[in-house]
Amino acid sequence: MSIKSIIIAIAAMFVVVGCNGQSKPNVKQQKQGKMKKSIVIFFSHAGENYAVGDIKVGNTKIVADYVSELTGADQYEIVTHKYDGMAYTPLTKLAKEETQNGELPPYEGKAPDLAQYDTVFIGGPIWWGTYPQVMFTLFGDINLDGKTVIPFTTHEGSGLASCVSDVKERYGAAKRH
Repeated sequence: MSIKSIIIAIAAMFVVVGCNGQSKPNVKQQKQGKMKKSIVIFFSHAGENYAVGDIKVGNTKIVADYVSELTGADQYEIVTHKYDGMAYTPLTKLAKEETQNGELPPYEGKAPDLAQYDTVFIGGPIWWGTYPQVMFTLFGDINLDGKTVIPFTTHEGSGLASCVSDVKERYGAAKRH
């Protein structure tokens, strides 16, 4: 892993910690028997990535692992083989087409049961100003009403792009940090 990848991962980790710095359960919640549970839902693209080259698990997976380690959150990885082995440039062209056409590529398995979770971290790379379209496929299959939603991204300088507004639009009844 390059120095730049490590710096990006650490910076993202601090952003997430700043959004939800409580890594230990609240004592009051423990006494009431209502320990809050968290889950990290994410998509990560392994392989050729811009500026960092070929990476084994993807930048977002690295950050998702840090979030889980810091918060004790479970994980659900959105998996699709549609992008496997694609070089960076063809992938960006495909991602642009999917975004422009509103395509919703399938993911493997079924959506996670979120009934037991109070906090949901949502992470992915920024592809054409928002999360990859495969994430929106999953978003159509889950309900985050009443949950605390904390978005995070990996990117090459675009920040959260429109991810926060996209999550707000889709999950208006969710709590946000």
